[in-house]
Amino acid sequence: MDKSEYGKLVEKYSPKSPLLSDMLKAFLIGGLVCLIGELLRNLYLFWGADKLIASTWVSITLVVLAQLLTGPGYYEKIAKHAGAGLSVPITGFANSVVSPAIEYHTEGLVLGLGAKLFALSGPVILYGTAASVAAGLIYYFVSVFKELM
Repeated sequence: MDKSEYGKLVEKYSPKSPLLSDMLKAFLIGGLVCLIGELLRNLYLFWGADKLIASTWVSITLVVLAQLLTGPGYYEKIAKHAGAGLSVPITGFANSVVSPAIEYHTEGLVLGLGAKLFALSGPVILYGTAASVAAGLIYYFVSVFKELM
């Protein structure tokens, strides 16, 4: 069997993805997450927080909600339908940290929880930090260049 025959075989037996409905669900559920964030922000502003503090509390609240939904398995059920609409925002990051911790907690605090806690989110932290350093350096050199001109 050559590569083209194998490709045809894989295409024949692979389930077809309803792309349009998947995108629509991701858009709607991702939009719902954003709507909840905006409602929370307005609530925190109403309670007297300034814009920065309200935005910080929105992030914290969404992370805690994602963690609470991950524990009993509700997050995965919703994410199965939402796709990127739920996994891309900060809620997806919270879920990627909590899921391995829940799954491996029986293996102990060091080899289970400690070793697996950042298994999925480690690369996000690494490359996010590297990107922020790179952006900071670019900003610095651009501002120095502007002063010299």
